[in-house]
Amino acid sequence: MKLYTYWRSTSSYRVRIALALKNIEAEQAFVHLVRNGGEQNAPAFRAINPQGRVPALALDAQNVVTQSPAILEYLEEAYPNPALLPTDHVQRAKVRAVASIIGCDIHPLHNVGPLNHLRKTFDSSEQDVAAWIATWVGQGLAAVEALIGDEGFCFGSEPGMADIYLVPQLYAARRFNVPLEAYPRILRVEKLAGEHEAFRKAHPSVQPDAE
Repeated sequence: MKLYTYWRSTSSYRVRIALALKNIEAEQAFVHLVRNGGEQNAPAFRAINPQGRVPALALDAQNVVTQSPAILEYLEEAYPNPALLPTDHVQRAKVRAVASIIGCDIHPLHNVGPLNHLRKTFDSSEQDVAAWIATWVGQGLAAVEALIGDEGFCFGSEPGMADIYLVPQLYAARRFNVPLEAYPRILRVEKLAGEHEAFRKAHPSVQPDAE
């Protein structure tokens, strides 16, 4: 199994956390998203993932899974223990709702492609871009804050799928200087994650390709 990743990619960070939580060893192949115009645009990587994005998880020579939600669902189904989703159907839906707020509503709006589009197409200043990021991150995290529990991780004493999405998003929020003081539940989860070996192992700062 080989994970195509970039140290600062939040979606790659999600997959690294899941692999660590499930004690799955995967070789890492590093795709620098900035160097030489972005190594993700090279024909060799486009042959692996036609979308030119990370992460991509090569299961073997023939099978590559792309998009972090699909990779995470694959890992949950193929390696069910420890479980990242609760057994109760309603609780599973609630966990997936929080993951979707982050994966569908927050993260895409501060990804490098949309931000560069703002700069190039609408001549947005860096101040405008920062305000854009703060708006969408803030709105999304406010919703997450209202949906998660008052103790432990997002939905209980053990980390799961919601935490896998939330912790990398907080890393990105701090990168973009988005204030987080209004979210005490979220900050509690972040603190617990910082004390957990799987989250520490997956953190961008300790990746071999970190700059």
